[in-house]
Amino acid sequence: MFAGRSLVCAILGVAAAPAAADQFLVHDQADYNRALQHAEAGDTIMLADGEWHDFDMVVTASGDEGAPITITAQTRGGAILTGQSSLRIGGEYILVSGLVFKDGYSPRGEVIAFRASEDNLARHSRVTEVVIDGFSKPDRYESDYWVGIYGRGNRFDHNHLVGKTNKGVTLAVRLDSEESRENAHRIDHNYFGSRQSLGSNGGETLRIGTSHYSMFNSNTLVENNVFDRTDGEVEIVSSKSGGNIFRGNLFLRSRGNLTLRHGDGNLVERNVFMGHGKDYTGGIRVINRDQIVRDNYMEGLRGTGFSSALAIMNGVPNSPVNRYVEVENGQVTNNSILDSARIGFGVGADEERSAAPSKTVFAANLMSASGGDVFLTVDSPVSGITFSGNRVLSGEVDPALSALESGAAELFRADNGLLYPADPALAGVGAPRDLAPIALEDVGVAWYPKPGDGSPFGASGTVTPVAPGNDTLVDAITAAQSGDVLELAAGRYVVERTIGLDKAVTLRGAGDEATIIVFARPSLIELREGAHLQLANLLIDGELAPDSVGNSVIRTTIYPIQSNMQIELDGVAVRNLTVNKSFSVLTLGKSTFADRIKISGSSFSDISGAIVSASAETEDYGQYNVEYLDITRSSFANIGGPVADIYRGGRDESTFGPAVTIARNTFVNVGQAATNGSSASVSLHGVQTATITRNAFTASAPLRIVHTVGTPMTSVTQNSFTDTPAPELVELVFDGETRVSLEDNAFDGVGVE
Repeated sequence: MFAGRSLVCAILGVAAAPAAADQFLVHDQADYNRALQHAEAGDTIMLADGEWHDFDMVVTASGDEGAPITITAQTRGGAILTGQSSLRIGGEYILVSGLVFKDGYSPRGEVIAFRASEDNLARHSRVTEVVIDGFSKPDRYESDYWVGIYGRGNRFDHNHLVGKTNKGVTLAVRLDSEESRENAHRIDHNYFGSRQSLGSNGGETLRIGTSHYSMFNSNTLVENNVFDRTDGEVEIVSSKSGGNIFRGNLFLRSRGNLTLRHGDGNLVERNVFMGHGKDYTGGIRVINRDQIVRDNYMEGLRGTGFSSALAIMNGVPNSPVNRYVEVENGQVTNNSILDSARIGFGVGADEERSAAPSKTVFAANLMSASGGDVFLTVDSPVSGITFSGNRVLSGEVDPALSALESGAAELFRADNGLLYPADPALAGVGAPRDLAPIALEDVGVAWYPKPGDGSPFGASGTVTPVAPGNDTLVDAITAAQSGDVLELAAGRYVVERTIGLDKAVTLRGAGDEATIIVFARPSLIELREGAHLQLANLLIDGELAPDSVGNSVIRTTIYPIQSNMQIELDGVAVRNLTVNKSFSVLTLGKSTFADRIKISGSSFSDISGAIVSASAETEDYGQYNVEYLDITRSSFANIGGPVADIYRGGRDESTFGPAVTIARNTFVNVGQAATNGSSASVSLHGVQTATITRNAFTASAPLRIVHTVGTPMTSVTQNSFTDTPAPELVELVFDGETRVSLEDNAFDGVGVE
């Protein structure tokens, strides 16, 4: 055997070393495979620095405790796996480190799998200091895991995972074989970086188990990780098994919460949740039996309902494993929940979820509210919960919670950055004083940057003047770098080619009547992968556009777009979109998603189609096209279709939005075209949060609002409706009065509340 090893060393260009500690520097995939065949316990295989393209990397070997077989990069971060690459680990005592996955995607169901095959699982193996950066499948709704952990006794630590854009869990612990249960895995000191809102179920960052195997214990330790802007869906962490420990993790500006979704006997302790006032940021959601939630700190959380700072849910009597097992024998003690929007008891109570929490203790918790809405809510009887030693510092409390002590108290910020009461009498209430939130520099890798947070517009700092003329705008956008601002001088810009946009660009004119853009194609701009678009102080005129089916000033490509977009129109005028019977302003197609669409101070006239069409995801799988739509201080006259057409169908409750604000606008003759399929001036289907206020509707089609699942919050207030029908309000799932708040509106001059 030693002779064979010496021969391999010679072939690979390295000197032979003692059998227990050989090192193989490999330069291509063939070298790697030869080295792996001869590797023994204690050996190291180093991938040469550079790009390893389309590398379906498999490690099938067995090291020893204290002498693993190590696969690493020649220089940490120097070996970059690109294209269609993946890593599979089978065997025991294997260590993988220092690799980077970027500029591609896995051809398999996982980027990293702790198994080489269904029959060859990893045991006592470790992946550390590995980076996965944006290594996502091209179609946002094609699912995969970035990491799948199987087997037993494995560790995943000090890794950097950021930028997953497609459906599927970032890291999944799988229990679908007997060998993978009661696994004692350790997941620690990882940086789970930003994950954009998916707009669908399937955007969890970490999941342990599945519904099918949820009555088994996983016994996985999740410790000292950072979750930074992990906004994929309402469950950041989804525990779907028993016996897991979540300890010492830090959640930063992350929408959603840590959810004890299935399985019993889990422990959640000494975690820190810092929302910084961001929408939908949450803490912990409690379901099932024997759950312990203690010594956690939560501050600045703005989520409500399922994403509340603390949500103790109702369950389903005799629940099947894939629904909601009632909370029983829970302990929620010594948690601080400060400057937060909501704590809920019996969350999700309905005809099906009718089993209130029982045999549960809620004790020594410190709580304060962020605003004027009801802070502590009750949706089902709380007789099964024992309350003792709690303190509510501020916020409205449901009368059913009279057992809670209320009263203001001074707080101070300690050296650990957390708030505590100054009164020594409250020293035993809330989170412990020795909490030490994990620092960003202590997670992930030191040699790869953690992403910042900022607007894509103007990020480059470059402002480029553009002169009027034929296709001068096309040429300027083509030459621009992402984040550039193009200053359009006064004059007429003729665009004879559809502009394919794959970067962040701002087009800023001298004024809506001074800077005029006309276009001779069915669309002015086609949004592609990487696009963000900001328009300001422009007039867009459709006088030269051809009569073509599907005309739209701005539209998305027919191909899926991985990354989320931002689109803003400020001080923009759009007119003369009448050459076709359905000529729209902005159309989002299938498998596309906008984080935000913002229209302000703009005017739209003589348009046959819709202003914003975001209704392409009609299969009722819980998918939708836009998270936030804001339309303010704008005017709409002679618009054939709806100003906003938003659709989110299905019965899934795992997403946040859409959220729509329509405020201080005028609508004149809107939505009356025979081709308007919605028969509405504004059509909102499945929108979770909607505020329609201080608008004036004249001779227009009605508002149409359809509530589906979840806990939608819709208010229609202080609007005037002249020669316009009353809003059409539909509840598809909820059995009862409409949940739309109608207050202080006027119909043909008559006030109606």
